[in-house]
Amino acid sequence: MNKGHKDLRVWQQAMTLAETVYQATKTFPSDERFGLTSQMRRAAVSVPSNIAEGRGRGTDAEFIRFCRIAYGSLMELETQAELAHRLGFLPNGSLAPIMNSCIEVGRMLNALRSSLVAGHRSSVVSPRLPDRQPITDDRQPTTDDRQP
Repeated sequence: MNKGHKDLRVWQQAMTLAETVYQATKTFPSDERFGLTSQMRRAAVSVPSNIAEGRGRGTDAEFIRFCRIAYGSLMELETQAELAHRLGFLPNGSLAPIMNSCIEVGRMLNALRSSLVAGHRSSVVSPRLPDRQPITDDRQPTTDDRQP
């Protein structure tokens, strides 16, 4: 039985990251409400959202695709956090937890994606062949007996 997205540690960690970003951006200047504040929050929310959506699609190929999208959003968030720090909106004490969490979620996403790709490749490269019966003198070969 497949686990739901809420059981995935990477989703849980990404949710914690999104909460951290929301808390950190509360102190941003009000004129950034529709700028960097909004962009960082959207990118942070996009990470667990894409993990959940990919998990819910039901195929490894779709899950892999959405893990890549989640990773892209994570890279956006890292860039935006660094910019917010450079602009003086995000002090070191707030930047470090965000960046460390981004690194951890990124590692987890890469590991998940790699395991999905490995599983997907093995099912594509080595599909299970149907069980074939040995040919005896009294049985004629069928199309199922031909080698792939």
